[in-house]
Order: sequence, then structure tokens, then C-alpha cells
Amino acid sequence: MSNVIPKERQSAYQRWEMTSFNEEPASTSTAATPVIDSASIAAANAAAAAHTANIAAMEEQIASIRAEAHTEGYAAGMEEGRAAGLAEGRAQAEQERLSLLQIADTFGTEIAQANELIASDMLDLSLDLAKAMLKTALNVRPELIIPLVREAIHYLPTLQQPALLHLHPDDAAIVATHLGDELSTASWRVVEDPHMDRGSCRVETVTNQIDATTSTRWQRIAAALGKESDWLN
Repeated sequence: MSNVIPKERQSAYQRWEMTSFNEEPASTSTAATPVIDSASIAAANAAAAAHTANIAAMEEQIASIRAEAHTEGYAAGMEEGRAAGLAEGRAQAEQERLSLLQIADTFGTEIAQANELIASDMLDLSLDLAKAMLKTALNVRPELIIPLVREAIHYLPTLQQPALLHLHPDDAAIVATHLGDELSTASWRVVEDPHMDRGSCRVETVTNQIDATTSTRWQRIAAALGKESDWLN
């Protein structure tokens, strides 16, 4: 009678012990270890070297592409910067040109106004000097009244009586000395007026009146020059 206890009635220990010592281990098939020869190793090394060379070539190509792109980008940036710089420079130059034109125009206007002002001041000065010189000349050479009176009495084409010649008393004496006979022949009557300036005369007839006073003559000269100047100032 067999002493083998059925498996389902065995304890856990009995199952382990019996299996460990009595049963044959299951045979396992072991794959044959491949044999690697020197030719295979050389081929693998050659393939690895070729792969490394390809990688190096690709890296060199990528580096070349990057360098070319950098160069092209730098050149494009330089051209763009140059164009932008030229545009900005032209705009600034145009602005400066307009500013200079405005300054020149303003300067020209200021110069023209200054010239007008200087010319006006010079004319005023010239009139003042002429007036002072004329007053001095009449005091120094009172006989200058003679040509003035002669011009006034010959200005009238016909003479109607009464014909009056108004003069300062001092000038009347000088005129009587130099033109007495001529005035008497033409029926002129000299009227002495102490309110008149030296060097002045006024002619009065029935139909005409000639104002040859120094004040009136001076105002006419100043008006002809575009000025207003009073003989008494």
C-alpha cells in the first residue's frame, strides 16, 4: 500500500517538502549562446564609425547653415539699420533746413525793419541838422532873404493892387537896401511884421497869397521826404 498522501490532504508544509525533495524539476530549454566572431565586431565598429561620421557631417552642415543664416541676418540687419539711419538723417536734415529757412526769413525781415528804422532815424537826424544849419545861416547871413523875396514877387504872373510883402523888420531893412527901387517900380508895399521869423516872407494880393515863411517852407520839405517836422522844434 502506497504511503503517498493525496495532494489535497497534504498540509502546506508537506506539499512544499515533498515537492522540493522528491519531484524532478521541470526541464527548461536553454537558447544556444550565439558565437560572435571578429568579422562581426569589425562590421559593427565600421557601422558605428560611419554613423558617427554621418552625425559629425550633419552637425557641421547645421553649423554652416547657422553661420550662413547669422551672416545673412547680420547683413540684412545692417542694411535695414542703414536705411533707417539714412531716412532719419534725411528727415532731420530737412527739419534743420526748414528751421534755417525760417531763421533766414525772420532775420531778413528783422534786417529790413532795422534798415527802415535806421533810415527813418537818419532822415530825422538829417532834417534836424539841416534845420539847425539853416537857422544859423539866416542869423549869420541875413541877406539870404533877398533871393527868397525876389522869387516870391516874380512868382505871380500879373500883379493886382494892393500888393503887400510881409517881412520881419530886420529883413525889411535889408530888402529895402537891395530891392527898394525894384519893389517901388512894381508898386509893392513892404509890411513889417515882428511876429514873423527871420528869413520869412508872405505875399498878399487881391487874388493870391504866397506863404514863404520858414515854418511853411520847412514843413513842405519834410513832407516831401515823408516826414513831419516843425520849424520851431
